Formats: sequence, structure tokens, C-alpha cells
Amino acid sequence: MTTIADFTVTTNRGEPLDLSHKLGTVLLVVNTASKCGFTPQYDGLEKLFQQYKDRGFEVLGFPCNQFGGQEPGNADEIAEFCKVNFGVTFPLMAKVDVNGAGASPLYDWMKTSAKGLMGSTSIKWNFTKFLIGRDGKVVKRYGPTDAPDRIAKDIEALL
Repeated sequence: MTTIADFTVTTNRGEPLDLSHKLGTVLLVVNTASKCGFTPQYDGLEKLFQQYKDRGFEVLGFPCNQFGGQEPGNADEIAEFCKVNFGVTFPLMAKVDVNGAGASPLYDWMKTSAKGLMGSTSIKWNFTKFLIGRDGKVVKRYGPTDAPDRIAKDIEALL
């Protein structure tokens, strides 16, 4: 059975990150964008990270430019924007596609593991979130309108 441990992603510094090192950690994986109506969710994501990081929780942000060109920057510009405007300290990855032929294999797996409304597998917009349990399996998908603070109870249940 596939788990998060079967994937390697690229950090925003261009380095490979073997996600097998994240087994035992509760993860919230989010496709992000700097010029989106949901961009203020960076605040809530950072609050969740700060609140639970000492208990084995981490947020992984994956910038994505597939929705309205809302993430046009390069890795340095994105990281600077997130730090200056929202105080983001959780890890940011390299920009990815979440849909289509070039979609990240991690996203393809998460989308089929936790389908969206009416069984849809595609990501509809930025700030779609996937909660991953300590065992590396997808627990739940959240839509862009699901504010990070509404996810806290689900995170607590897994910690």
C-alpha cells in the first residue's frame, strides 16, 4: 500500500526531500499561491504549525501556478513573500502542478486517496489541503474554503 514514504519531493531550495523521513509526523499538505483570495490562509497555516509542531505536526506548502496564474514568482520570491507578509516558517517546496499530465506524483496519489466533492479527483483551486496521519496515509481532504482553524480538531485527534 502506498504511503507518504513512497515519495520524494523538491524543496524550494532545489534539494530532494525523501518523505519517508516524515513517517510518524502528522502532515497538512497544501497547494499555495501568493496572489489568491485565499492567500491570507498562510496566517492560519502558520498558527497551526506553531501550535502543534512540538507534538509531531508539520505543514508542507507546495506553491502552484495552475489556477489563474496566482503564483508567478520564483522560489526566492515566494519564500520572501510568505515570510514578510505572513511570518511563514513551515517548509515550502518547489512549485508544482497538482493537475494534468505534469502533476506531482504525490498529488496524484493524495487526490485518488481522498476524493473531492462528488468523487472528483482534480484539485479545484489553491489552498486545497490534505491531512496525512502518522502512518503516512491520507486521512482527509479539505477544500480551499476550509479555514485552517477548522482543521485543528482533526489534527488534535491524530496527535
